[in-house]
Amino acid sequence: MEQKDTENKYIRAKQRVAELKGFYAHITAYIVVMVVLAVINYLTNEFRYAWFLWAAFGWGIGVFFHAVATFDLNPFFGKKWEQRKINEILEEENQTGKWK
Repeated sequence: MEQKDTENKYIRAKQRVAELKGFYAHITAYIVVMVVLAVINYLTNEFRYAWFLWAAFGWGIGVFFHAVATFDLNPFFGKKWEQRKINEILEEENQTGKWK
């Protein structure tokens, strides 16, 4: 039983590392691409019109939501809420024998 618990913890830790790795790859790609776009923007019109900011804003929204999901920053439906709800449903099923 203890070995199974250890395996479950290892699997969860491995999944967490994969989530973090995915986010860090996303933020790294975002920074690199934005720097390249900023340089292109500067070389073409010396920031008279900073068009690269549109791309930075649009992609930045995606990075923001990726961070919210990765670091469990959602105050309403985060991982803690999900775990509480799962426990609540399992307990209800154990008591009544069925789900609502």
